[in-house]
Amino acid sequence: MTDTGNKPVSIALTNCSKTFPDGTRALEPLDLAIHAGETVVFLGPSGCGKTTTLRIIAGLEEPDAGGKVLFDGVDVTHLPIEQRNVGMVFQSYALFPNMTVAGNIGYGLKIRKVPDAQIKARVSEMLAMMQITRLADRRIDQLSGGQRQRVALARAIAVRPRALLLDEPLTALDAKLRDTLRLEIDSLLRSLGITAIYVTHDQAEAMALGDRIVVMEHGRVAQIGKPREIYQRPATRFVAEFIGTMNRLTGSVSNGTFTCKAGGIAWPEAPSSATEILFRPEDIRVVESGEATGLKGTVAAAFFLGDRTRLFVDVGEAQPLVIESTARRDFSHGDRVGLAIDPRGLLVL
Repeated sequence: MTDTGNKPVSIALTNCSKTFPDGTRALEPLDLAIHAGETVVFLGPSGCGKTTTLRIIAGLEEPDAGGKVLFDGVDVTHLPIEQRNVGMVFQSYALFPNMTVAGNIGYGLKIRKVPDAQIKARVSEMLAMMQITRLADRRIDQLSGGQRQRVALARAIAVRPRALLLDEPLTALDAKLRDTLRLEIDSLLRSLGITAIYVTHDQAEAMALGDRIVVMEHGRVAQIGKPREIYQRPATRFVAEFIGTMNRLTGSVSNGTFTCKAGGIAWPEAPSSATEILFRPEDIRVVESGEATGLKGTVAAAFFLGDRTRLFVDVGEAQPLVIESTARRDFSHGDRVGLAIDPRGLLVL
């Protein structure tokens, strides 16, 4: 494991809220414990309070009166970012255009008055870690988006921070490059063993990188949990619909069967009060006409995506069901299809 020079820090937020001078309430009172070496992802739509929370942790914002930020149990609420020993990667990267790549990476060390020989050695280490040694003498305007992102990460890590804070660092990149760099960031965080707080609105990033995910809505925490828990057992309707794709059927339960407009679903564990069920696209499949099934629908649209076909099936609800089919067959608008749902994937909220 690469030595970060400092042990990873545990971070605790106690009664942290944020109200801006104009009266805007950006964050409701928040209590959260982040374990040393853990990667926690704040996930939610724009304006939900996730970046405000990150800035409070960083020391770029102070919480309202009564709120506290603790690093390893020590109150750092009123310490500015430069005294918290955290590294930060901004959405814009905030690199210095008048410096070379090496100059940017070494900047934080220089202002900390680290000896020149140590700066040179540390910069070389960071260049090698990010596989950008050949770019050391280039100007920032000569770099691609992915290269700039690596420089920003290297600069943040070079000071050997106790925590690494990342604010939507992949937003400006194209989809294929985001996938590549997401893998690199995950590998980097695991190798460093550093406490990391990552802000994003991208569900795939959150699922891939987070040991735990904090889903936020309107300045409040909607749910905290491991990625699989958040996805498979959402606590609220907002979480269910924000994370991935969610299908729904309305109906009623009688004698262990949920009955809706499309037919019936055998579900012995169904709560008798259920009038709406939710489930993911992977929990429903198209079945052959001869296979026993209680549900039927009509294909409204079919999109062949190579490894699968995304189907939109009309079953008489306000929205069609979304189904990811791996069946080796063609689907056309208007086809009647049988449907089978795995009851283990059914949710009632």
